[in-house]
Amino acid sequence: MSNFYLTTPIYYVNGAPHIGHAYTTIIADAFARYRRQKGDEVFFLTGTDEHGLKIQRAAEDRGISPQQMVDENSARFRELFEQLRLTHDRFIRTTDADHKKTVAEMVARMKASGDIYLDKYEGWYAAADEAYYDESEIADGKATATGASVEWVEEESYFFKLSKYAEPLLEWYRSNPDAITPSGRRNEVASFVEGGLRDLSISRTTFSWGIPMPEHPEHVLYVWVDALTNYITAVGAFDDPKRFETFWPADIHFIGKDILRFHAVYWPAFLMSAGLALPKQIVAHGWWTNDGIKMSKSLGNVIDAFELAERYDLDVLRYYLLREIPIGNDGNFSDTRVVERNNAELADNIGNLVNRTFAMAGKFIGGSIPAPRELTESEDIALRDAAFAARDAIDKAFGDRELHRALEHLMAFSSEVNNYIQRTQPWALNKEGKTERLEQTLYNALESIRWIALLAAPFTPDASRKILAGFGQTTEAHLSFETLKTWANLPAGTPLEAPGVLFSKLEAPVEEDDAGEKSAPQDQKPAKKAKKDEKKVEKSKKSDDSESTGLIEFGDFTKVEIRVGEVLTAEKVEGADKLLKLSANVGEEAPRTIVAGIAKAFAPEELVGLRVAMVTNLKPAKLFGIKSEAMILAAKTTDGKLALARYDERVEVGTRIS
Repeated sequence: MSNFYLTTPIYYVNGAPHIGHAYTTIIADAFARYRRQKGDEVFFLTGTDEHGLKIQRAAEDRGISPQQMVDENSARFRELFEQLRLTHDRFIRTTDADHKKTVAEMVARMKASGDIYLDKYEGWYAAADEAYYDESEIADGKATATGASVEWVEEESYFFKLSKYAEPLLEWYRSNPDAITPSGRRNEVASFVEGGLRDLSISRTTFSWGIPMPEHPEHVLYVWVDALTNYITAVGAFDDPKRFETFWPADIHFIGKDILRFHAVYWPAFLMSAGLALPKQIVAHGWWTNDGIKMSKSLGNVIDAFELAERYDLDVLRYYLLREIPIGNDGNFSDTRVVERNNAELADNIGNLVNRTFAMAGKFIGGSIPAPRELTESEDIALRDAAFAARDAIDKAFGDRELHRALEHLMAFSSEVNNYIQRTQPWALNKEGKTERLEQTLYNALESIRWIALLAAPFTPDASRKILAGFGQTTEAHLSFETLKTWANLPAGTPLEAPGVLFSKLEAPVEEDDAGEKSAPQDQKPAKKAKKDEKKVEKSKKSDDSESTGLIEFGDFTKVEIRVGEVLTAEKVEGADKLLKLSANVGEEAPRTIVAGIAKAFAPEELVGLRVAMVTNLKPAKLFGIKSEAMILAAKTTDGKLALARYDERVEVGTRIS
C-alpha cells in the first residue's frame, strides 16, 4: 500500500458551478476511486477559492458582505459535489482558519529566503482573472488569452522574486518530463519561462477582502499566493509534520489549461522559496465547449452542472465526460453523443451482456454460481488471458492519465465476453445436455462480468455495485483489485440475483423552433410549410392509384416500427403446443414480453441470445392470458420450416430496420 494525494483546483466562487467544474472533479474522483481499489491510502482534495477584488466588488454590487456571498456560493459547489456523489476527503475553503495560518507561515518563509521586497507596481491587471498582464498580452483593453477587461493599476506592493527562479524552473521541467502533462503544456510553460520572468506583485492595498500580509496588514495578499497554498494546508503543512510527510508532495494536481501558468510557474517557485518539495505532476485538461465556443457567462452559453446531473444518470454522465475526449484535449459537449455512447456502449455492450448472462444462468443452471473447473479449452484460456490483459492495459492507461484509453480497453473486453458467449453457445450446450461444459462456460462469463464490474467501478460506480450485488458481494472489500490477481474468485453455490436494467436506452434529443415546438434535428426537418403542403396534395392524387394497385406509400411503410431485439428468456406456454413466451430486449428500459407461434420450429433454449427482427409498435394482444407486446418476424423455408431474420453483434439491440 502507498499514499496517494490528488487535488482539483479550488473553484472561484464568483458564480454558479458549471460543467467545467464538474469535469475536473469527476476526473479526480475516478482516479481516487481507482487508487482506493488498488489499496492505497488516498487523500482527495477539492474546495473553493473565496478571496480577491472580484469577490469584493460582486458583494458590494449586491449590497451584502463578502463573507455572506462566499458562504452562499461555496455551498452551491458543495451541493453539486454531493449531488454528483463525489468522494473527496476534504472540501477546503480559503476562508478556513487553518488555511489563513498556513498562508501566513508560507509568506514568512518566502520572506526569510530574501524573496519578498516592497516596491511600486504599475501595470495591467484583470480582476476577472485575478492576474497581471504584460503590454504584449493586451489588445483593445483586454487580455488576449482570456478576453477579460484590464485596468491600469499603480500602487505600493510587495513583490516576489520570480525572476530568481527561472533557471531552477527550467531545470525542473528538463529533469522531470512528466511533471507537466500533456507534453504540449510542458513545452508551452517552458517557452514562457525561457522568454524571461519578471518579479511578481503579491499584495494589494486597494481592496480589503483577503488574507493580510504578515506584519503589514494594510496589504492584502495576491489571491494566487493565498489560493495555491491550500494544497499544503489540507495535509498539515507547518502544524502536522507526520501528516505532511505522509502526503506531500502531491501526486497529481488536476487543473484546467487556463490556470496552467499559476500552477506550473508561480506555485513551484513559491515552494522552492519556502524550501518545500514540488508536486510530482500537474495534469492540465482541456475545455468543454458549447457548439465549439468556449463557455462563458458573458456569452450565456454555460452548461449548468446541476441541470446535467438531473438530465442524465450519474454513471452515464461520468462515462461520457471521461470517454469522449482525451484529458488534454478540448471537446464539444453533445447530448446526441451522450445518447450514442450510452446506447451503443453502456446499454448494448455491458448492460446486454449482464442481462443475458444472468438470464441464462437462471434458466439453465438453477440461478446459482457453478463450481469453476480447470481451464483446458483454448477459448476459455483466451478469455481469461483477455481479462488479465484488460486489467493491465487499464492500469497503464491510468498511469498515462488516459482515461479514455482505459474505457476503450474496458469496452473491448466486454465485447470479447459477448463474443465468447456467441462462440460457446450455452443454449446449445443446454439443449445437448452437456452440463459440465455449460457450467464452465457460464462460470467464465459470470467471472468476466465480475472483472468488468471492478474495472468499471471508477467510472460507473453505481452500475458496478449493482452487478456485484447480483453476486452477493456488497462490501468495500469486494471492490478490491486484490481479487483480480487470480482467475475464478466467484464462490460456487452463491445464489444469483439479476441486477435488472443497468443502463436504460435514451432517446435522441430533439430541437425546438422559435415557438418552442419540438422537432427532429435540423438535418431531418422538412424544408418549408409550402413544401409540406405540396406533398399532401401529391399524396392525395396518388391515393386512388395506390388503392387500385395494392401499393402503399413510403409513409405507410414507415409507420411499421421494426427493430432488432435480443431474446433474453424463452419458455413454452402451458396448454399451447405452438406458442413460446419470450422476454426480449428491444433497447428500452424494461424487456418486452412476446408470445410467438414458433414452438414447433425452435426449442426455447435455441432462441436465448439471438438478435432477431421484431415489430415493436403493434397494439398489445392477449394470448392464453399473456400480454404480447411485440411480434417476431419469421419466414417459411423451402422445406416447410421457419427461419428468423437474424443479426449479429455488429447490429445494436434496438436498431430500427428500414
